[in-house]
Order: sequence, then C-alpha cells, then structure tokens
Amino acid sequence: MSEKRTELSELGEFGLIDRLTESFSPKQASTVLGVGDDAAVIDQGDEYGLISTDMLVEGVHFDLSYVPLQHLGYKSIAVNVSDIAAMNGIPQQVVVSLAMSNRFSVEAIEAIYSGIKAAAEDFNIDLVGGDTTASQSGLVISVSIFGKTSKELVTYRKGAGNSDILCATGDLGGAFIGLQVLEREKQTFLANPNMQPQLDKYQYVVQRQLKPRARMDAIHELREIGVVPTSMIDISDGLASETLHLSKHSGVGFTLYEDQLPIDNQTFETAVEFNLDPMTSALNGGEDYELLFTIKQEDHAKLEKHADIHFIGHAQDLSKGNFITTKKGNQVALSAQGWNHLSEK
Repeated sequence: MSEKRTELSELGEFGLIDRLTESFSPKQASTVLGVGDDAAVIDQGDEYGLISTDMLVEGVHFDLSYVPLQHLGYKSIAVNVSDIAAMNGIPQQVVVSLAMSNRFSVEAIEAIYSGIKAAAEDFNIDLVGGDTTASQSGLVISVSIFGKTSKELVTYRKGAGNSDILCATGDLGGAFIGLQVLEREKQTFLANPNMQPQLDKYQYVVQRQLKPRARMDAIHELREIGVVPTSMIDISDGLASETLHLSKHSGVGFTLYEDQLPIDNQTFETAVEFNLDPMTSALNGGEDYELLFTIKQEDHAKLEKHADIHFIGHAQDLSKGNFITTKKGNQVALSAQGWNHLSEK
C-alpha cells in the first residue's frame, strides 16, 4: 500500500511552512521569535536583531527576457529590506548567494552586482558575504539580511486591537499592472521580433514591477513623529492576503473601504485598458512592497496630513470577519487570491 502523497499546491506556501516547522521549538533563550513573521527576532541585550531571507528564481520570480540584470540585483535587496521595515527595524548587513548556469558571463553577473551595490547605497547597508555555485536550470539569487530595532519599537503581525486604524503606504496594484504590460510586450516581440517595446506611457507601473522601493522612508518618518504601529506587514502577496495575515496573527477582523484604497492614475487607467478591475489589482496583485500597518486611534492626528500614508480601514471584533466595503456600500468578504508560489498554475 503506497503512502499518501500530498501535493504542494494543496498546502500553498504558508501551509507548507507551517507543516514543516510545527515540530520545531526554540532551544536558545535569545530566540524571541522564529518562524511566523516577516523576520526572526533575536535578543541581543539592549536591542533586537532581525533576520530574514528571500530567494528569487528565474522562471518563477522573474523573466530575463524583460528584466534588466541591474534591476534584478536591486530588487533582490529591496524585497529583503522590506521585511526588516515590516518589523519596524533598520537593515544593516546582507549576504548574497548566486546559482548560475554557464550561459551567464562575468559581465552579466557584474551587472547584477551593480544593482546590488545601488540598493546597498540607497538603504545604507553592507554586503558582508555570500556564496556562488553552478545551476543547471538558470539563475537563482538568495539574499539573507540582518537588521536591528529597539525592544520598544519592534512591531509584529500580531498586536492590532479592536478599532485600530488600518493604514497603507504609497499606492497599490502598480507592480501587478506593470507585469501585465511587460508580458504583453514580450508576446508582441515573440510574434514579431521587429516590433519595438511600447513602454513610454507605462513608465510608472513598469518601474513598480522592475525596481520596487522598500519603504524605509516611512519607517524613519514614523519614528520621527513618535508613532509605533500596533501591527505591521509588507505587501508582497497582495493587500487582501496581507490583511488576512494581520487578522490571523492579531485575532481581529478588518473592514476595508474601496474608496480609500490608494491607486495611482496610471495603474487605474492601464488596468482598465487591460480589462482588469483596478480594485482587484490592488487587492490581489502583489509585489508592491508597501507597508500595511495598524495604529491606535490617538495617533490618527499625527498622520492625517501625511501625503503618502492612507487610512484604508479599521480593525473590529474577529467575529465580524474581514470585508471590503464597496463604493456602493456593499460588503464583500476578503479572500486571499494573491500569488501562490506553489500553485500548479
């Protein structure tokens, strides 16, 4: 009798992580938090150390037919910095490992590292090591990052309370729409190699996909005005998915408001051009790498005039569930339809 086989797609990324790590428990007194948030938290005496890691895999996370190598290097750092930002921390060091096939030249790898260097300078972090090895299936970039935060400022996915205000930085859906533009131009080129890419009117959304910015500026600003979020996560898999993560970890529900979702004009117009719903793109698109966080009601006045932080909803008793209220006043249940890394599709 054969053993039961469980497909990876049945569990999804987070279900797989839960299953693989459920039997592990911390052995070190310094391990404050292991698996389950944007970064692990390590007690270092007066401060907390923060550790996170991400991989970018060719054919899964990026397509080199339209992703410049410099941008890829930059993005590999930015997505890791975003994890540290989501813990209300400051990034300090990274290690970068590459697996590559022999179709990559030394100059190509140097181009990746030029992007890594640009990101390191932008985010004031040091490259302190890494590894290189051969790959038979393309390019893999693995980055691990270390940061710090004070014990008073560390912010987890848990911590939101009833009536807390839900906030988002920047605008949403642009990275997903930028990907649609790039994929369309790729297909146009494959059909006719003489065609030149038509990207001039899509520069903002394409930039959102190719070179996301981790929102360390928002972290510094929150510190300057004395606001400590009650919970926080970065928006990598879509607003709906990340809201549900905050709900699960904090034990509260959320109501979002469609007319409060920050969507850039170019994102909106391009979504319509592609026959896509701009709201759905914002909720489920992913890869925006903005910050989603909750604040106490008394901190509202400190942020109400901030041009790049938006009040998009509020926390409520968990029994009320998680909804988005449409412009017409209808309540639609939130569901996580963002990108699943282990999907069969």
